[in-house]
Amino acid sequence: MKRSLQRHLSMTLGGTIVLAGLVAALASFGLAYYEAKELQDDILRQIAILDVSDTGQFSSLKPPRRDAENTISDPESRFVVIHLPQDARPAWFTGDLLLGLQTLSTSFGDFRVLVRDTPTGERMVVAQLTAMRDEIAINSALQTLIPLLLLLPLLVWLIVRVVRGELAPIARMAKGLDEQPADRPQAIAGDDLPDEITPFVHAINRLLARVNLLIGQQRRFVADAAHELRSPLTALSLQAQNLMHAGSLDAVRERVVPLQDGIERARHLTEQLLSLARTQASVAEESMIDVSEMARELIAERLPLAEAKGIDLGLEETAPFFMRGSREALRLIVSNALENALKYTPKGGEVTLRLLSDGNGDVIEVVDNGPGIPISERERVLDAFYRVPGADGEGSGLGLAIAREAAIRLGGIVSLHERRSGTGLVFRYR
Repeated sequence: MKRSLQRHLSMTLGGTIVLAGLVAALASFGLAYYEAKELQDDILRQIAILDVSDTGQFSSLKPPRRDAENTISDPESRFVVIHLPQDARPAWFTGDLLLGLQTLSTSFGDFRVLVRDTPTGERMVVAQLTAMRDEIAINSALQTLIPLLLLLPLLVWLIVRVVRGELAPIARMAKGLDEQPADRPQAIAGDDLPDEITPFVHAINRLLARVNLLIGQQRRFVADAAHELRSPLTALSLQAQNLMHAGSLDAVRERVVPLQDGIERARHLTEQLLSLARTQASVAEESMIDVSEMARELIAERLPLAEAKGIDLGLEETAPFFMRGSREALRLIVSNALENALKYTPKGGEVTLRLLSDGNGDVIEVVDNGPGIPISERERVLDAFYRVPGADGEGSGLGLAIAREAAIRLGGIVSLHERRSGTGLVFRYR
């Protein structure tokens, strides 16, 4: 059974009210009992004083007249005054009693007894059943508890109404969220929500803002991908048509070469698009990565291309290098950085992969002596499908964008910097 906040609050508040009523009744009983005890003792003392000073007014053991005015409605409230040794002892009065106030247990019930000596040498006993003070205390407690019990249904109804009314804005907020379009979620207006719910609403709004950002990125990605794929596919179609109109085998061979190059470019672009989409949507699975071993693998894979262009490709590290994160994401970062450096570094140039650590953490750098990137363009080249105007070579503008997306998934930072000396670029992943 699911936990209901409304039911839980209603039961908790109702139980608290009942518990408070019981505590109040017990406190009322205790206070009333103490006051009744004090009152009974005071009355016993006053009767003893009046009996001595008023010629035995209270000492008569004769039963009162049974007329309308003298009828005692509650026999337990009657006081008994005994003068020893002249008065006969009642059946419940056995043994000797000490002077002062005391409680005597008898077969007729408990008596509160005051024993004192009179100036004439007699011993006077004033007694009353303790049931009287118990009745006063119980009646006082019931007067506190009974009204609460009678009002309990009304209190429960009021609690349910109040709790339901306070939670109604949350239900309206949920309904508004359900009615929003999935592709364009809007922020929630929390003006009429309780202060305790406001932080939760703000967190939802921040999440919706991130969702809108991701949706916008996906729309731009689809639009850019469609635009980027249109040109190579159109070129492939034209090249295929030219191949069909070739008049000789030599002409076919001549026209197959650009067709193969176009197919390779389309394949590479498709792979990059899939890598970018996979990087944006994937959840990184962390493991301990031997970065030194990975760096050697990547350099070995790209060594033939470097040798074909006469580029000196090398690795620089001071100690074995380990990192915790997604191996696939880290491989994408370093691989795209190396490809980008090899693509734009001229023949006879240098590309170095550095593994190092500084006071701020682990760093991977790819350093080249190519033309570099102007400072004003270094942030924009990290966007998908953006290429520096006038840049040499062919490319789709996805390599650095893929590296940045992978770095975001790993919790790292990608940045571009100038070389300390000469021309070139430093790609840095921290």
